[in-house]
Amino acid sequence: MTGKSKIIPLKNGFHVWTRKVGESPIKLLLLHGGPGCTHEYFEIFEDYLPPEGVEIYFYDQLGSYYSDQPDDPNLWDVDRFREEVEEVRTALGLDQFYLLGSSWGGMLGIEYALKYGEGIKGLIVSNMTASIESYVKHINELRNQLPQNLIDTMKSYEEKGDFHAPEYEEIVQEHLNEKHICRLDPWPDAVIRSFSHMSEQVYNTMQGPNEFVVTGTFKDWNRWESLKDITNPTLLIVGRHDSMSPDDIEEMGRRIPNSRVGICEDGSHLAMWDDPEAYFDYLITFIKDVEAGNFAENHSLKEV
Repeated sequence: MTGKSKIIPLKNGFHVWTRKVGESPIKLLLLHGGPGCTHEYFEIFEDYLPPEGVEIYFYDQLGSYYSDQPDDPNLWDVDRFREEVEEVRTALGLDQFYLLGSSWGGMLGIEYALKYGEGIKGLIVSNMTASIESYVKHINELRNQLPQNLIDTMKSYEEKGDFHAPEYEEIVQEHLNEKHICRLDPWPDAVIRSFSHMSEQVYNTMQGPNEFVVTGTFKDWNRWESLKDITNPTLLIVGRHDSMSPDDIEEMGRRIPNSRVGICEDGSHLAMWDDPEAYFDYLITFIKDVEAGNFAENHSLKEV
């Protein structure tokens, strides 16, 4: 990865890592998923955005990979992470910038826009629905499409709390991850690295044991009724084969006043990898339209 790194001190005494790639007045800050994942699966952005005149900022959230990893579960809650993003924005000197959040980062982006939206030129919510309840409903609908014996096997392990049983992990990998998280075979090295560097403490505290069993600190998160208050130009991206419901993302587009929806027909949760041409076409077109002042002219058109 090219660019220039910057370590940012936070008010709580910890430090987070960022890296700038490109040089442009058009600036994009990336919020990775997980929670507790890393910037690494965003590496593909370097191939597409700086050549189009977009300066990008990679950033490992506190607890993740290159940033400090304090052993303190009390730090892992949505509000603290939202305030961390504001500290990072200030330290980087970003103003009227683009903010892209992927998965959990999309949740974080929604939270940030609701409080600090005046500083955002454009918001991109990538592969994230508007509530954890909606997410859990959809991912269990996907599971219920599996053969009954696999469903029964998974539930048996979940009832015992044995989420690391090899048989259970194999089912999750083959029937969830490889179909709905990233459909490439093999997975790209950047994706493998990002998952291998996942912070279990951050993930388990906020999410829970795994994708199907959400018991963590954000389990009651729900912003459906608040979407109307996001007034920034907004792009919502989802994969047709995503672990998030495309129907939910289209409904989000109806509720956010100034928004577009982009569905990557060949993509899944990491559509930037398994349907990159569609993903980055939506993203680059969005940024160029906002920059040109054309976005308001077609804000009611859903790019589906």
